[in-house]
Amino acid sequence: MKKQLRIVVAAVCAFAMVGAFALTGCSSNGGSTEQKNDSAAEQSADNNKEQVELQVFAANSLSKAMEEVQAAYIADGHDNVSFADTQYKASGELNEMLGAGSYADLLISASKGSMDTAVEKGYVDSSTRVDMFKNDLVMVSKEGADIKDVTLDDIAAGKYSICVGDDSVPAGNYAAQSLSTVGVYAPAAADEGKTGKDISGKGGSYQAFVDAGHKVVTDTSVGNVCKHAQSGDVDVAFVYTSDVYRFGGVQIVGTVPANTHKNIVYPGAVTSESKNAAATQEFLDWCLSSDKAQEIWQKWGFELA
Repeated sequence: MKKQLRIVVAAVCAFAMVGAFALTGCSSNGGSTEQKNDSAAEQSADNNKEQVELQVFAANSLSKAMEEVQAAYIADGHDNVSFADTQYKASGELNEMLGAGSYADLLISASKGSMDTAVEKGYVDSSTRVDMFKNDLVMVSKEGADIKDVTLDDIAAGKYSICVGDDSVPAGNYAAQSLSTVGVYAPAAADEGKTGKDISGKGGSYQAFVDAGHKVVTDTSVGNVCKHAQSGDVDVAFVYTSDVYRFGGVQIVGTVPANTHKNIVYPGAVTSESKNAAATQEFLDWCLSSDKAQEIWQKWGFELA
């Protein structure tokens, strides 16, 4: 009888041990499964991020910097974002494109005046408008040229041939404003009696200065203006500081006094027709807040506004 009892007790203990092991194993496998499921869910969420393609319209002078910034943005955890062929044009031309029905998510102008026009025409959402960068207007010559310490008075005296942007180019408008203070540029009739930052720098003329025997070349983008100096076609070109970094081949020979032209500011805004307004705003915010972005802007001569 005792022997039978010992056998029964042993069997019960063995059964209990097997059951405990089974429960422990189930618990362990269950935890592992849950972890795998959580990991799979996270991976699925990453893979299911909405793919977005953003179309940017940006002032010509931003081309080199913007290309790097866009690449940095994607690398900084935004691999669901891609960028269409960014359009780099004179600010006035970008407005014309929007007015003609071209699609963009983000507009960055090289002047407040151009962005004012975009707001008035309804091309952008004014509530998203923000001043992004500042720049300086400088005079450059071909690298290695024996020219230095150029002033506006030197230009007025006819010592150098010059190139400036035309009416569609903000850098050309700023140059016209400055050159009006020394009589090289005659303001439009609407600005009669005014000079410098009080005029638009549009609609006027260099004709009288040219008729006096001096060379003035105008071109359709600040990049083209810089090239005239690079090639030696003119002695001096009026461009942004950032263009010296962007193109090379030129040297700064003078800085245009800031009080002779309007402040050079680059405003940005999400367009009214953007189908990706939230993603565009996120990119715009990152451009202004990211240390990586700031390093790139500064590398190419732009200072955050």
